[in-house]
Amino acid sequence: MKVLIITNLFPLNNNSNSGIFVVQRLRHYKSFNVNLDTISLGHHNSKIASLLEKLLRGHSNKKTLEEVENVKFYPVSIEINLLRLIKYGLLRNYFTVLCKEYKKMIEEAFNLNEYDLIHAHGMYSVPAGLTAKILAEKYRKPFIVTLHGSDVNLFMPHRKEIYVSILESASATIFVSKALLEKAKSLGFSGKNAVVIPNGYDETIFKPMDKEAVRKELGIHREGYKYVGFVGNLIPIKRADKLGEIFHLIAKEIPETFFIIVGDGPLRKKIEKETKGLNIIFTGRLPQKDVAKYMNAMDVMVLPSRNEGWPCVILEAQACGTCVIGSSNRGIPEAIGFPEYVVEEGDQFEERFARRVVEVLNEGYDVNRILERAKGFTWRNIVEKEIDVHKRVVLKS
Repeated sequence: MKVLIITNLFPLNNNSNSGIFVVQRLRHYKSFNVNLDTISLGHHNSKIASLLEKLLRGHSNKKTLEEVENVKFYPVSIEINLLRLIKYGLLRNYFTVLCKEYKKMIEEAFNLNEYDLIHAHGMYSVPAGLTAKILAEKYRKPFIVTLHGSDVNLFMPHRKEIYVSILESASATIFVSKALLEKAKSLGFSGKNAVVIPNGYDETIFKPMDKEAVRKELGIHREGYKYVGFVGNLIPIKRADKLGEIFHLIAKEIPETFFIIVGDGPLRKKIEKETKGLNIIFTGRLPQKDVAKYMNAMDVMVLPSRNEGWPCVILEAQACGTCVIGSSNRGIPEAIGFPEYVVEEGDQFEERFARRVVEVLNEGYDVNRILERAKGFTWRNIVEKEIDVHKRVVLKS
């Protein structure tokens, strides 16, 4: 069986962890001897647009990395210029027009008749799912779409008709959480072809380490201190704008707390300003092996997000034996798996969230129970389920 993967989630030159959950699953496909090619759909600015972006934002557009962890990506990129922006702006069906351009470029580079199946990851501003549908219809191939989170939670409500059409016509749709599937159903999707398969974690990287030893190695050891951390993009949807408030509330109850923020984003300067005076470290973005060390250094990892599909960081932290406390939003409760570590959304959320973290720091938790839960979510287990879907779809076609 030969599979064509089309994705708009992929590593970038300034963030090699972007779309890491796609990289990891593709790497594990290889261990099952799956024959595949992976196309990353993106766009790049014209010289004038790049110059304008650099002047306005301080950087030019991001570039796709073509190889990460022995996984090769074939970038298919459309140039965004003034003429194309005007054209897209005037068209109601610009999504379809855009994807037909991607289709043409893919056809020039690949022999589509060679593939048994097309599998799209993501339905974001560059809709991989629609490109897969257009190709599948022309070449009479089955196609699958995997939905990861914001594609349903943020994008689908604004383009319900086209999203529902794509999902209904797919041979199978994979959602990373039950909550994400229910959200799609609330927007008009029947769910007739849906299956829930979450993202996984790499057990060779995320595994328990001695906390004292790893804190010393990282240069953050403080005798008698508790360690609380956050891993992710510093953006509003992660509720990173409230980390300063939450951390201060925790420190008020347990002054000897060391805080760790792994990640970067537009809210970083705001958080740095708000957390002045706390024992805190900002690491920026890190390779996965270093993320695992900081997760092991934490007693509790927090994820107070306003929205999530299936946050991989939860299982990664649990695989390190670290307790995760999260909000009740979307896929977070499913990923955590323990209701006692979920804080309900609502009034005085930050105060209640901080209080729960303090309680867990004081009371402790069963590390073995957390480790045992994580075992079922290794990438090998997850990919095996996806390959079963592939086989079923190809047999039916």
